[in-house]
Amino acid sequence: MYKVLIVDDERIILEGIAGLMEWEKYGTKLVGTARNGLEALEFIQANRPDIVISDIRMPGMDGLKLAERTREQYPSIAFIMLSGFGEFDYARQAMQFGVKHYLLKPCNENTIGEALSEVVGQLDEHLRKEKFLANLQMELQQVLPSAKEQFLKELVTNKMYGRGDWDRYKELFGIEVEHAEARLLLLQLEGQFEFEHLFALKNIAEELIGCDQLVLSTTIGNQALLLVRNTHPEEKLLAILREARNTFKGYYRLDTTIAVSDPGPLTDARRMYLDTLKCMSFRFYLGEGSIITVGDTRDDGGVEAGHGGAGDRSAEPAPGAEGRFLYDDARLCLYAKSGHLEAVMQELGEVFKALEEQRHDDVSAKSYIIPIYVALIRQADPSSMNDYLKELGKLESIATMQGLKSFVEEKARLICQTNYENQKRRHSTIIAQIHDIVGAHIANPDLSLQWVASEILYMNADYLGKLFRKETGEKFSNHVMKVRMDRAVELIGGGGDVKVFELAEQLGFGDNPQYFSQVFKKYTGVSPTEYKRLP
Repeated sequence: MYKVLIVDDERIILEGIAGLMEWEKYGTKLVGTARNGLEALEFIQANRPDIVISDIRMPGMDGLKLAERTREQYPSIAFIMLSGFGEFDYARQAMQFGVKHYLLKPCNENTIGEALSEVVGQLDEHLRKEKFLANLQMELQQVLPSAKEQFLKELVTNKMYGRGDWDRYKELFGIEVEHAEARLLLLQLEGQFEFEHLFALKNIAEELIGCDQLVLSTTIGNQALLLVRNTHPEEKLLAILREARNTFKGYYRLDTTIAVSDPGPLTDARRMYLDTLKCMSFRFYLGEGSIITVGDTRDDGGVEAGHGGAGDRSAEPAPGAEGRFLYDDARLCLYAKSGHLEAVMQELGEVFKALEEQRHDDVSAKSYIIPIYVALIRQADPSSMNDYLKELGKLESIATMQGLKSFVEEKARLICQTNYENQKRRHSTIIAQIHDIVGAHIANPDLSLQWVASEILYMNADYLGKLFRKETGEKFSNHVMKVRMDRAVELIGGGGDVKVFELAEQLGFGDNPQYFSQVFKKYTGVSPTEYKRLP
């Protein structure tokens, strides 16, 4: 429990705060109260509280003077200042005495509790750092290698670390900080691996870089971090990293993606680490096995020749973009539903090209692809839609944009193929129906595309006409005329005394035998009467 002292010259406020708070809830306990700064300073000297909650304006010694005197003697004691509305700007002067928290009176339990939680968190962090340093100093000779690794890990992941920590550690580790420029290298294993693989990768990289260039190294998760002196030109450093990657892959058949920070002072190691994490996020676009520099992530940067992973991938520069990715999937759905694979692939190509140009992070990119994927699978055959929905979970584990594109294109290809076959069967059924209708209604003078579409098939006549022509290669009207003429030839050739006007009625020409004769002659080259006389 952290000990708390309350200081205020107003008894009501003093007792109100003391009785209002559930101190144990915040990991604290109230150890005393004081009515002014002089009384508080005596209490501090005698009892050494961890936190002081003090009014800023008090007789005798005010809160600012109390904070100043306390900081001189006990710099670890944290202050929370209480001030009236008109005193708030004045309270900012307390910053030079290490005061970071101010509360505007009157305060409620939640406001004070939030301030206490923040201060307790900072005190916990300070104690943790102090404990870590004390333990480090006690066993330094035995644990120096692991201590250096832990220091680098803390340095790059803990935003509380800074120049002061370098000053404390440089003598322990023999690191020259002044005028030293460095780069941070982040090496990430791809695929399934054991810890010894990461250890081997770090050792290979350290050996090729050289102990004289290596400042610190460590591992975090599936990544190895190397802080190296910036003495090599960038191209030489990249060549060394390619050799390390290829050497490791030759032994273990595992790929490695490497991120390289810009050069900077050793004390900027955390900033360099954040830069390499940003670089690593571009692995989604540049592919596993790449070597990615900060320049590759800028708007005017592309992956330089030779930076790529297996096969030394490269990519064109793409402009950055902010905001949401918008896409109207209406055309994609229409093409997929009709089984038009080429058009679907073109649409998906444009979608992924736009995403690659905007360079969203992988989580955002996947969030934009998921609704497109769902819209796409809704065009699938209902019997297989659940199977496609189950595949949705695989999107989360896909590590690169190319892998995401391949996954979606594969499903689109299957959906289009199925829909194309279904459409083809459906079209064949419709065409067969039309043939049957024409045969059954050949004597009907009203037999036409419009009549068949509206009276029998209940379809759009334009669509039906285009479908018929696509499937048979001829217009519907030409097909009907051909069927009628073939039937006329069959009837005339069958012998018997068949009258022209009877043929006209039987074949849909109604009471217009003259028109029937004209069409027959055009089709066969002779009139119906002449055709009867042919041997």
